[in-house]
Amino acid sequence: MTRTNEPKRSEGKAEEPEFTSIEICAGAGGQALGLHQAGFGHLALVEIDQYAAKTLQTNVESHPKWAWERENCDVLPPTDVNEFKREKHLQKSVELLERRELDLLAGGVPCPPFSHAGKQLGKADERDLFPAMLRLIDKLNPRAVMIENVRGIMDPKFEDYRDWIKARLQSGWYRGDDGQMAWEDGLGYKVCEWDILEASDFGVPQLRPRAILVAFRSDVLKDVKYEWPAVTHDDHVSVAKALEKSMYARYEPYFEGARAEQARAAYERWLDTAHKRHQELLAKGASGIAPTLVGGSKKHGGADLGPSRAKAAWKLLGVDALGVANDPETCRQKGTEDRDLFGPNGPMLTVQQAAIIQGFPPEWQFAGGKTAQYRQVGNAFPPPVAKAVGESIADVLRAARERDSGKA
Repeated sequence: MTRTNEPKRSEGKAEEPEFTSIEICAGAGGQALGLHQAGFGHLALVEIDQYAAKTLQTNVESHPKWAWERENCDVLPPTDVNEFKREKHLQKSVELLERRELDLLAGGVPCPPFSHAGKQLGKADERDLFPAMLRLIDKLNPRAVMIENVRGIMDPKFEDYRDWIKARLQSGWYRGDDGQMAWEDGLGYKVCEWDILEASDFGVPQLRPRAILVAFRSDVLKDVKYEWPAVTHDDHVSVAKALEKSMYARYEPYFEGARAEQARAAYERWLDTAHKRHQELLAKGASGIAPTLVGGSKKHGGADLGPSRAKAAWKLLGVDALGVANDPETCRQKGTEDRDLFGPNGPMLTVQQAAIIQGFPPEWQFAGGKTAQYRQVGNAFPPPVAKAVGESIADVLRAARERDSGKA
């Protein structure tokens, strides 16, 4: 577990949230965090990875703002989405789900089938869970649907597959594997948007485009118009600004003693390099945000900040991307300062700093060893983007509810 100041549990009974959600492929909770901030109370969080499932459980049990979920959310042990069943897995949330409609079914289905970094096998990849998501939509009948994936899903080669997914949701024609056009009777939804959002436009100091599908049940949408999230940060947050406080905290313990001069010089060198790179890119119409973090494969032997091109970009930001640093306490215990803080290519990032680059709040905790933690962070959906999409969905759900209650 990353060593952070563990949040204390809040006292008292938490208010029931305005909207409810169930999330599959929840990972380390990036999407769950953002949706929670947008007003959604989670009834279930489903994840197959043992470390990510533990991360979800730990935060739900301890975070002061998640008191309602502690009483009402089924945080499942590692569970395959293909095997997830409402009647089998839901316990805490059964009564509430019977009393209230499910407002949102959300999920960041696996990216490797569509990622440019992989073979892009699409639906031929056994890891593709779009069909599982569609089955759950049919079973759970949520008022709204949100599906997140890499931008590769929007490539021309997957056009027929996207057409099938949309047809399955809202009825329509699509081109089958045999090249012939076929009709699909839909599930009664309307796909309002399926497009790419760039995380840096929402305050995340990283280049991270994500493809988001938003759909509503047709009886919910009716005459209500859905609005795609508007950019919240015209001026992107730089790596220098995002990491300045945490980097200072890592070097500060060495500002006195035998390594004082070295520590101050190393910190100032990193800060100057990161600021300088930001200014250089601003002059070119860009900004000093981080390259895309990647979680990598479990077959990979360790954790680093990405392929060669990403490592080169990190080097220009004063960061050694050839590995991930120990947290400050472990660094002192194991004496890894020369690798973690004083290397010739600059400091390596800790897991918590990588989480900052993804938009996680500092109190969020990650389970497992360093490599398992970093993989969770690298595969995460940035919470600020999830919050923006969640708010746009909530606006429609709220308007529809007011319309149907005769208040609009």
